[in-house]
Amino acid sequence: MQDEIFPDKEHFGRIFRNNAKMSSMGINQISAIMGSCVAGGAYLPIMSDESIIVNKTASIFLAGSYLVKAAIGENIDNELLGGATTHCEISGVTDYKAKNDKDALDKIKSLVDKIGDYEKAGFNRIESIPPQKKEKEIYGIIPNDRSKAYNMKEIIYRLVDNSEFEEYKESYGKSIICGYSRIDGWSVGIVANQREMVKSKKGEVQFGGVIYSDSADKSARFIANCNQKKIPIVFLQDVTGFMVGSKSEHKGIIKDGAKMVNVMSNSVVPKFTFIIGNSYGAGNYAMCGKAYDPRLIFAWPTAKLAVMGGEQAAKVLLQIEKTKLKLKGEKIDIKKEQSILKNIKEKYNKQTSPYYAASRLWIDNIIDPLETRKIISTGIEAANHSPIKEKYNPGVIQT
Repeated sequence: MQDEIFPDKEHFGRIFRNNAKMSSMGINQISAIMGSCVAGGAYLPIMSDESIIVNKTASIFLAGSYLVKAAIGENIDNELLGGATTHCEISGVTDYKAKNDKDALDKIKSLVDKIGDYEKAGFNRIESIPPQKKEKEIYGIIPNDRSKAYNMKEIIYRLVDNSEFEEYKESYGKSIICGYSRIDGWSVGIVANQREMVKSKKGEVQFGGVIYSDSADKSARFIANCNQKKIPIVFLQDVTGFMVGSKSEHKGIIKDGAKMVNVMSNSVVPKFTFIIGNSYGAGNYAMCGKAYDPRLIFAWPTAKLAVMGGEQAAKVLLQIEKTKLKLKGEKIDIKKEQSILKNIKEKYNKQTSPYYAASRLWIDNIIDPLETRKIISTGIEAANHSPIKEKYNPGVIQT
């Protein structure tokens, strides 16, 4: 039990330090006490700038009535010890008494409504225009079979204002789509994996959802441009990884992939990531996965997150399992091999679910695709209150 108390960075109690540091940074903190708030947890609302407590249902104290009785022998009930009347009229610990939970929330709105304005980041916004193409058609674009192709541009057209999308290097590096648009009036840069099979001008056929040298190079340049222009970036992930094989290695796929990861990692404009399909291995990294500080990272119910695809992973793990059994002198027939493969695939596929990821905080939430526009808009609006102070400097880039 002790090892689970206040799990946080640098031992328990870090959150109280964060309260104090946020206050010194000028970040407004308003707390509503709507139930019992005890011991260390009592410091959280009181270290906020202002606190609201709900009458009769909320209480706040360092020790509850049972512990007080055990420690010093005093008989007292929780309401008298630390209820709304006590702390609003006797101790002065809390600032506002609310009649009920709704009244407490209304008081928060009233307080926030009067906060003064601050310097903005200055992201570009004009009047919002709904997409020309029907947003609900998104539901029918992504195939049930995640290995099948679809045109990612059809998703983009149903997310952006007036379905207008200014594509960057449209005919080059086509396995990743880059371009400028607006979402709810906000100027955005979009980096998205194209799931259709494409053909380069050099005659190379490229698989959908795979990052090639040319698409990595294009994306790196586009991300740098967004930072130069102070434009937030939206990443739409449906990626199976970087291309492998001698042809890709000879072209320098590692170098080009490293360049994309470098430029994206050092990006100072707000980044928002939506996993709408596959999110495998290094493709997750390059497309601004959780480890790369997106402001928000959400998944659609169609998402799958893994080191690699379930089919490939199962075959690799099967080979390892077969080797182990052979070393023990055990023979493997076809029936046993299929049984092992089935068990591996079932376990692996369960762990690629977005619900598995969300339950472990690998993503912020699973959303209805039709919520995407609103989330991006709200995210940029929030980020606009935080001016960019860091200079964009990608450092040494492999060229």
